[in-house]
This record gives sequence, C-alpha cells and structure tokens, in this order.
Amino acid sequence: MRIISGKFKGRQLVDFQADHIRPTTDRVKETLFNKLMSRIEGARVLDLFSGTGNLAIECLSRDAVWVDLVENHKKSLAIIRENMDKLKLSEGYKIHPLDAFRYIQDYSGPPYDLVLADPPFTRAWAHDLAQKIGATNGLLAEDSWLVIEASSKERMEEQYPGLNRLDRREFGDKHLNFFEKVNYGEGDLPR
Repeated sequence: MRIISGKFKGRQLVDFQADHIRPTTDRVKETLFNKLMSRIEGARVLDLFSGTGNLAIECLSRDAVWVDLVENHKKSLAIIRENMDKLKLSEGYKIHPLDAFRYIQDYSGPPYDLVLADPPFTRAWAHDLAQKIGATNGLLAEDSWLVIEASSKERMEEQYPGLNRLDRREFGDKHLNFFEKVNYGEGDLPR
C-alpha cells in the first residue's frame, strides 16, 4: 500500500499479514480522494474501522487539520501505530481503541467535516452505520459528508434521517456511497 497524494505521496505503508483486513485498493482510493479533493484540506475527519490507517494517513497527507481513527482490533491497532511511526506522524490525529458504534454513541466533541467508514464486509454493518451516523446529533458538521465502503450485496438506501446519498461508485464486489448531511424541517423527513 502506498500514499497516492499530498506530502506523503508515493510513501509505502508497512507490509502486514492479517486475514481480518481487506485494504482499500489504489483504484478505489483514487476515486474516493478525487471526489473528496476539495473537502479534505483543513477538515476534521473521522475514520471508522480504520484497519491499517491507510485512509486517515491519506487525509493527513492532504492537510486535514485533525483525524480521529477508530479501531478495536488489536492487530489493526498495531499496524496503524507502525504506519504512523514509519511516516514520523506524531500530531494531528488520535487513535481510539474502541468499537465504532460505541464511539459514535458516546461522541461529544466538535463535529466532523468528513466521516470515512469501511466496516467489515463479513458483518454487513453499512446500512446500520449510516442510520446511526445520520441520527446522531452533533457528530456531523453542516455540509459534511459521510463515505461508506460496502459490499455490493449490502443494503444501502438513497436517504437516511439526516443524510442524502449524492453518489454511488461500484468496483466489482464493493461500492462507495457518498452521503451529504441534510437538515430537514419538521414534517419534511424522507419517507
């Protein structure tokens, strides 16, 4: 795995052996970050199910002001720390060794401009995650985006309370879903 743009462009991340991780491919990552190009610089980013830290590091490389990485698998946490050490990153981020749903439920900090989520395909959590994020007050800033990578077999709606899908990109057995935060007036909730 390598960083595709920004100040760490071309830098390789650590090699690893982990059956539980399915890293985002360069092709998917390029599509994702081309779409997010103008949204990252100066953004507060939340990376849920961080895996290797690949997406979070890509955001830091592109001058995100802050990134929170949420991951609860011990091997993944070790890989994330190795990647941060390899790139000599010591500030601008925090690693949270927690369950992603618990982190969202208990969150009370400043809102995020961008949320990236790559839940395990074996769990089919994408739909539930979108519902939870959209319904959580204070997690998303005005005009923020949520991007969920999911299996092509998983259920994903066009709208969730507080979220409207802007785009969906397919890559074989997976797809990227781009949602924007929306504020509905009373009586205007999507059906």
